Amino acid sequence: MMTIIMNNAAFTEPPRNCARCPRLRAFLLDLRAQYPDWHNAPVPSFGDPEAALLIIGLAPGMQGANRTGRPFTGDWAGDLLYAAINEYGFSEGTYGAEPDDGLRLTGAMITNAVRCLPPQNKPVGAEINTCRPFLVDQIEAMRSLKALLCLGKISHDSTIRAFGLRLKDYPFGHHVIYDLPNGLRLYSSYHCSRYNTNTKRLTEDMFYGVFTDIRAYLKR
Repeated sequence: MMTIIMNNAAFTEPPRNCARCPRLRAFLLDLRAQYPDWHNAPVPSFGDPEAALLIIGLAPGMQGANRTGRPFTGDWAGDLLYAAINEYGFSEGTYGAEPDDGLRLTGAMITNAVRCLPPQNKPVGAEINTCRPFLVDQIEAMRSLKALLCLGKISHDSTIRAFGLRLKDYPFGHHVIYDLPNGLRLYSSYHCSRYNTNTKRLTEDMFYGVFTDIRAYLKR
């Protein structure tokens, strides 16, 4: 397993050959045979060790993070997310849709509720639950953390459960904001997927509006 040191604390990333979810493990092994040059493994978090903001997505995308090995890198969702990250001052350098583009996050870190690519981008409940300890471990290690941004309902629900809270008390919605009992503030957004943006369920203005509020909160 990979251990990341942050603020003298550590969180553990899933090992490359993680076998906790048999269905996901078998799927990735098949992909390794088809695309040997792709990452095809659990995708580690990416960002600033001193981050005040943790962005939590659903899971790696087939052509994005599963191929490149960096969250939201190489697909449409990443184009929109990294544009917003840049616009609101959470990055340095230019996003080039590849992990060697030199981009560096400042004040933000990106991860996923499920670290492995699921078939049809749909993890089952047991897989979400099995991967949650990695999210809990990461959150607990981030001593400078002030805010979380959950992209989509699965991310939102898994994060609420990571804190031991009840979903009915913190329902998902776009641009909902919750002050959590532990002092963190949680923001949620519709996922920045191509489907959501093509159908106008999520527009760029809607997405940027969430980041506007996050940036204002972190500057207080």
